[in-house]
Formats: sequence, C-alpha cells, structure tokens
Amino acid sequence: MNYSMELKDFLLHKGAAEVGFANLSGLVAGKITSGVSILLCLPKDVVKSISDGPNEAYYQQYLTLNDKLIKLAKLGADFIRAKGYEATAQIPTTIARLENYRTELPHKTVATRAGLGWIGKSALFVTKEYGSAIRLTSIVTDMKLDYGTPINKSICGSCNICVDACPGKALSGKLWDVETDRDELFDAIKCSTKAKQLTLERLGEEVTICGKCIEICPYTQKYIKDIAVE
Repeated sequence: MNYSMELKDFLLHKGAAEVGFANLSGLVAGKITSGVSILLCLPKDVVKSISDGPNEAYYQQYLTLNDKLIKLAKLGADFIRAKGYEATAQIPTTIARLENYRTELPHKTVATRAGLGWIGKSALFVTKEYGSAIRLTSIVTDMKLDYGTPINKSICGSCNICVDACPGKALSGKLWDVETDRDELFDAIKCSTKAKQLTLERLGEEVTICGKCIEICPYTQKYIKDIAVE
C-alpha cells in the first residue's frame, strides 16, 4: 500500500509548509531507500527585520522553528513506524555531526532529491516560493513513497547578490550542481566566525546565525513582498 498522500497530508496538517519525498537509493546503507523532506518558512516580518543583521526576534524564531521541525520529524517517523516500516527522524539526537559543520546526509540533499528546490550560491537551500527563508528537517525510511523529480543544478544563474552582500566574505560565487562539494560554495569557518561576531555585538552571545544571505536573496524578496514567481 502507498502511504505517500496520507503521510504528506498528515505532516501538512501538523504545520509543515511543504513536504517532499526523495529516492535515496545508493546514498544510505542498509534497507533505507526513501527520504521525507519537511520544510517550514520564516515569517515575512522576521525576515524583513534582519536587513541590517541578526536580532533577537530572528534568533527566537530560529529556535522556535527548530523545535517545530524536531516535533514534525518525530511525528512523521512515528506515523511511518505505525504502518510497519522503519523510520528515523534526522534530528540533533540522531544525527552524527562531522567536522566543519557537516553531516552524513544533509537535509538539503534530501530536499533537492525530493525536487523542492536547489542549493544557492549562499550554500543555503532555495525554493521559488520562499527563497532561502526556510528551515528543513528530514526522515529516512524503508517505506516506498512517490518520489519527486530531483533538482540537480542551481538556477541562480549570474546572480551574485548574496555573494556580494555576505558580511563574512564567505561565499565563492560558484554555481551548485549535484557534483559540487559544499566547501566549493562557501567557507563554513568564515561564515561561523562572522555570525558569532555579529550576534555577540547585537545579542550579547555568540550564535551561528546571520541571515543576510537569506534576506537579500531575490526569491526571498519576492516572498516577503508577495510578488508572484513564474
């Protein structure tokens, strides 16, 4: 039996903004063949407020969305297991974090394979509807699902707005495709160092959030200004 629509409707009803299904064959060891990508979007007013840098409202929203994503991933995994399949919510307690802010199966990889969007020059996940004003989580499972069509290359084209605006000068400007290593797109240490500096100045503590490349992305600008995307 195919539970794709039931699972998607369940997660959307629980608050997800978008849900997609990815074929992970060859990417994950063992019986795992499928990924569930779950997306939440940042509120427009919060995104507008970070045009000059991170602030308390953005930080609190960041924490709130992370909590919601954990709950959604757990609920989705419980749903799948109740149908008799294996499922693991890719949340902080189950994901092994590697060096240099890496994970073995990034949420962004699941999302691109599900066809929800692409990786921008910011190294962030970008969708036509929300730009990069989103947060992601994912579930891995052996349940067969109706997979989306993978997006295998960027559609950022010649746009370098996020590259030029990056306060940490961490972005290379390279266009992403499925063969691109993350470190070819940006310097994670430069990004983290600048973000911590900005949040220490503005929030009184070091946090790895900045938000400039989120706010300034043309697709994000269309989202917060309610401009239709073709």
